[in-house]
Amino acid sequence: MSDPFIYLQFIRQHMASLTGTTEGLSHGTPAFYVNKKILTRLWENGEVLVVRTEERDKWMQADPETFFITDHYRNYPTMLIKMDRVQPEDLKQLLTDAWLGRASKTQIKKYQGNQKA
Repeated sequence: MSDPFIYLQFIRQHMASLTGTTEGLSHGTPAFYVNKKILTRLWENGEVLVVRTEERDKWMQADPETFFITDHYRNYPTMLIKMDRVQPEDLKQLLTDAWLGRASKTQIKKYQGNQKA
């Protein structure tokens, strides 16, 4: 991937598969929410994604060139991702994990039922 529009389309397509997600704006950039809680948003440059994760240390240790934080995000359960470096399957996993951490039990059950079908 190399174009912010392509990144956004990829993210939109995956987020649409997760029950109850909505798209809006955060800091003037496209963002995705579940139950009015933010999951992810594009950074203003369109090349970096902010994603909610409780496992950022694992990701950053595995690939610090792709996954990183700035001082601003140090005290938040979020991580920054360079979109031109991330593997699509890793991105899907991170987006799904962010959703699983904020979705309701009912939404999660529905999602799991769809995965089995």
